[in-house]
Amino acid sequence: QVQLQESGPGLVKPSQTLSLTCTISSSLIGNKLYYWSWVRRPPGKRPEWVGAIDYDGSAYYSPSLKSRTTISGLTSENRFTLQLTSVTPEDTAVYYCARVRVMSDTSFNPDDYWGQGIQVTVSS
Repeated sequence: QVQLQESGPGLVKPSQTLSLTCTISSSLIGNKLYYWSWVRRPPGKRPEWVGAIDYDGSAYYSPSLKSRTTISGLTSENRFTLQLTSVTPEDTAVYYCARVRVMSDTSFNPDDYWGQGIQVTVSS
């Protein structure tokens, strides 16, 4: 079964808001050892950590994206969201949600779970 799955619009116009949702299997919820993370991979570049939310609902953001990023969720429906405002073509990337033990980790570890990723293109 799919443990985490990203969803949202795959095409966003410049200056608009990118909005994605990660749906989580209920079996993964309820452990304070893990963070719920968003990572993106622009074409031809290394993965970049965007931000994360912890078990208690506190959010943490990459310093370079903090002013434009909001992560929230972990509701009773087992979802958390990413909103990235004022997007430019440089925000084009495959976006992943993940459950990780290291908050800003961009690599896969044995205890981690990653979604399949969703392509988001910023273009007019």
